[in-house]
Amino acid sequence: MIELEDLPELIDPVMICAFEGWNDAGDAASAALGHLDDTWGGKVFAALDAEDYYDFQVNRPTIWLDGGVRRITWPTTRLSVVRVTEPKTRDLVLVRGIEPSMRWRSYCNELLGFAHELGVELVVILGALLGDTPHSRPVPVSGVTSDAALARTLDLEESKYEGPTGIVGVLQEACAHAGVPAVTLWAAVPHYVAQPPNPKATLALINKLEDLLDLRIPPGELTDDSRAWQLGVDQLAAEDTEVAEYVQQLEEAQDTAELPEASGDAIAREFERYLRRRENLGPTGEKPITGTGHATDRPKDETDEDE
Repeated sequence: MIELEDLPELIDPVMICAFEGWNDAGDAASAALGHLDDTWGGKVFAALDAEDYYDFQVNRPTIWLDGGVRRITWPTTRLSVVRVTEPKTRDLVLVRGIEPSMRWRSYCNELLGFAHELGVELVVILGALLGDTPHSRPVPVSGVTSDAALARTLDLEESKYEGPTGIVGVLQEACAHAGVPAVTLWAAVPHYVAQPPNPKATLALINKLEDLLDLRIPPGELTDDSRAWQLGVDQLAAEDTEVAEYVQQLEEAQDTAELPEASGDAIAREFERYLRRRENLGPTGEKPITGTGHATDRPKDETDEDE
């Protein structure tokens, strides 16, 4: 039984999930979730029992010193809550963990139990996959759902994928069978530069999440990190003729296709996002849009590939 006595009643809650591992190319999804947690000071209120879901020979615990005392951090999934206030007040339940090694159905049912108890109205799952996309172009981010009505309402794709899946796909379907509206946002990471981190893909997921939930998420250092990352990959590609030619082929293929990222609607959304952030700058132009974490006494705790 789930007991959440330390939590206040949540306001218009949305659950946002990301999992390290097979559905997290370039660590883009887990980094996006971490950015939300860091930005608004998330407070951990629950953690799943690591013994139930993880093979410790696959995901090993880590040992560390805490003031001379040796402690162990176990691989697990943790839940935290943050409250945002712009453009309206609402709560985000952040689910951050490692893709489980076993008992996936029980794992999803436990997360859905939390969603039910907390009154979550929508589940958003973040994922990142390897794709034939050039690093020099906007990162493609697609939003998919198994709910036909939700697809129409939010202008999303209805999932047609068939094949091997990860915990992202399993949780998406578990939500559908439980009658919980769920959306998955997928960022495409260039397969030729798949090693983490990939701040450009992380920022693309953050921007898509802003549009989906009508949030204002301070980008922090992600904008500068994205530019630096692209510049670094540009330099690496320039040093290898074959890679440079391949990137050029990808660029030409993408430029000739009709991409949502190049549409008038997408450009308008980017300009609106810029204006929203400008409106929330302080007198010196230095203060970003901020939200507040819950001021509640909750116990402190912590926490590769395509569907």
